[in-house]
Amino acid sequence: MSAVANPATVQECLRVGAGFSQGDRNWLAEQFGPLDARLAAFHADATELEITVKDRDARGQKVTLECWIGGREKIVTTSSEEDLHAAVMDVRDDLRRRLNDSKTKQEPRHNRHLREVPPVTEIPE
Repeated sequence: MSAVANPATVQECLRVGAGFSQGDRNWLAEQFGPLDARLAAFHADATELEITVKDRDARGQKVTLECWIGGREKIVTTSSEEDLHAAVMDVRDDLRRRLNDSKTKQEPRHNRHLREVPPVTEIPE
């Protein structure tokens, strides 16, 4: 696999949505730093991340992290952890797992059913 010319990074691709302020962005980007290694396989101009929180710091808060990567289905991870930091870590880790699963599914050894099957030749008797 060749290296991507302009690899995606959290710092470049992360948007903060409802419930977060631009002041939270640097803290969030720092927490999501471990995703950079996984995102580097994708082009920055075709990758977007958006995090939102509903009912921040209240019982029942819900953190949602959405990831759009060109040519792939959108990935949505959510957490209902009561602690905001724990909820952010939860959605980050879930996204990392789902990106790894997605990569594994697209590797050639898992796509044998998509490859052309060579014709069976009969053995002369």
